[in-house]
Amino acid sequence: MIKAILFDFDGVLTTDATDLQSICNYICKKTGLDKEIFEKEYSKYDDDLLYGKITHEDIWRNLCKEVDNKMDINILYESFLNTPIDSEMITLVNKLKRQNYKIGIITNNKKDRVDDIVKYYDWNKIFDTISISSEIGSGKNYDEIFIKTIDCLNVNANECVFIDNQKKNLIIPKKMGMNVIYFDHLKRDYEELIKQLKDLLVILDTQHSY
Repeated sequence: MIKAILFDFDGVLTTDATDLQSICNYICKKTGLDKEIFEKEYSKYDDDLLYGKITHEDIWRNLCKEVDNKMDINILYESFLNTPIDSEMITLVNKLKRQNYKIGIITNNKKDRVDDIVKYYDWNKIFDTISISSEIGSGKNYDEIFIKTIDCLNVNANECVFIDNQKKNLIIPKKMGMNVIYFDHLKRDYEELIKQLKDLLVILDTQHSY
């Protein structure tokens, strides 16, 4: 029996495929910076940021030098809160929550970004656990982040469904015994997602459309 539904963040709960895309889109639009240049320089730090080895405060001065723009770091924090959230998916999350499923996020992400977004939307009232690679020091290419999540929720792997927009991120949880669903972030086919959840005997409110 399914007890927990776990969501990836970027590409599933948001309409941008990655955190990198979301941050770069906002900052370059606000500053007029060349997106290709900014993304190239920011990407140099991305892995270390994602695994908690460094913080945005650690890199910001050097990043500004590399893109030749003395940006206030607050523009970065603004980009976090301007992440395009998928309202359709949040509606689904809320309805699953009302069916008494445990709800979680598992994401390769920066802790400051996710913390700001969670606080802004008051998502601690919705999500029972939020597992972030930069906080744990390990991402979805290893089992640690999944083990910590199911331990926190006090469920077994086979009692979980994990939804992600990258097939490579479904390999480890599937090996662990989780039920996995690939969600194409470009097609955003909610009806197909609902069908796959129902195939796993997940109970949904059929009186409302998604």
